[in-house]
Amino acid sequence: MQNNHFLGKLSSLLILSAALVLLGTLLGSMGASWNMPGSDQTVLFDIRLPRSLGAYLAGALLGLAGGIAQSLFRNPLADPYLLGSASGALLGVGSILCFFYLGNSWLEIIGLNGGAFLGALIGVLASLVLAGGYRSSLRLLLSGVVISVIFGAANSLFTFIRPDLFQSIQSFMLGNTTLLNWSGVEVMAISLLLCLLVTLIISPALDALLLGENTARTLGLPLDQLRLALIGILALATGCAVAQTGLVAFVGLAAPHLVRKLSGGKQRVQLIFSCLGGGILLLSSDLVTRTLFAPIEIPVGVVTAVLGGIYLLALLRRTPVGARS
Repeated sequence: MQNNHFLGKLSSLLILSAALVLLGTLLGSMGASWNMPGSDQTVLFDIRLPRSLGAYLAGALLGLAGGIAQSLFRNPLADPYLLGSASGALLGVGSILCFFYLGNSWLEIIGLNGGAFLGALIGVLASLVLAGGYRSSLRLLLSGVVISVIFGAANSLFTFIRPDLFQSIQSFMLGNTTLLNWSGVEVMAISLLLCLLVTLIISPALDALLLGENTARTLGLPLDQLRLALIGILALATGCAVAQTGLVAFVGLAAPHLVRKLSGGKQRVQLIFSCLGGGILLLSSDLVTRTLFAPIEIPVGVVTAVLGGIYLLALLRRTPVGARS
C-alpha cells in the first residue's frame, strides 16, 4: 500500500515535470510556437528546450542539496548556500571578470562557469578547514557564515577595482537561465545522476542522524565518513547548479518544505521529492520570467525569491506559536 502511494506521488511529480518542460519548449518571451517549420525548430530545440531542461536540472540539483543540508544539519532553514558555496562561486566569477577577462564570448562563458564551480568548491573547503573538520555541525555552519562574509568583502573589492563589472556580477547574483545550452544540460544531468545515486545509497545515515548523534553512533554507522560524503555531494550539486544559472535564491530552501508532507518522514523519499520539487519550482519561475513582462525578461532569482518568500511566510503563519520556539 505504501509503495502504491509512493509511486502515485512520484508519477504525479514526473508528469508535472514533463508538462512544464514541454510548456517551456513551446513558450518563449516572444510568444508560443505551435508549428515547427524551419527556423522555429532551431528556436525550440537549440534555445528553448535546453533552457527548459537546464532550468529544471539546476532546480533539481538545488532541491537535492537543500534536502541534504536540512537533514544533515537538522535545521529546516538550512539551504545549499550556507557553507560558503554561494559567496565562493561569486568570488570565482568576480576573479575571472576582474583579472582573466576573455574577449571571445564562447570562451568567456566557459571561463565564468568554471570559475563559479571552482569558487563554490573552494568556499566549502575553506569552511571545512576553518571549522577544523566536519564533526561539529555548529562549528561548520558558523565557519560558513564567516567565509561568506570574507568572500563577500572580496567581491565588493572587485567591484571597487572594476566598476564596469558591477552589472555582470549583479546579473550573476540574481540568477540567469538565458545562457543555458546543451553542454550545460549534459554536465548537470551527469552531476544530478551521480549525486542522487550516491545520496540514496547513504541516506540511512540521515535517518539515523534524525534520532540524535549518540543514538546514530550506536547503530554502527560510520557517521563521520558518511557526513563528509554528504558534504561533498552538497558542494558538487550546488557548484554545478550555480556555475550554470548563478545564485538562484530560495529554491534549495523552499523545495524540501513543499514536498515534506508527501514523503511521510522517510529521508530517501524526501530527497527524491526535494529533487523533483526543486526542478518544478525553478522551471515554473523561469516560465514566469519569460512571460510576465514579455518580451523583457526579469532575473529568475527575483521570481524564486518572491515565490519562496511568500510560501515560507505562509508556512510560518500556519505554524502554531508553540512550535516556533
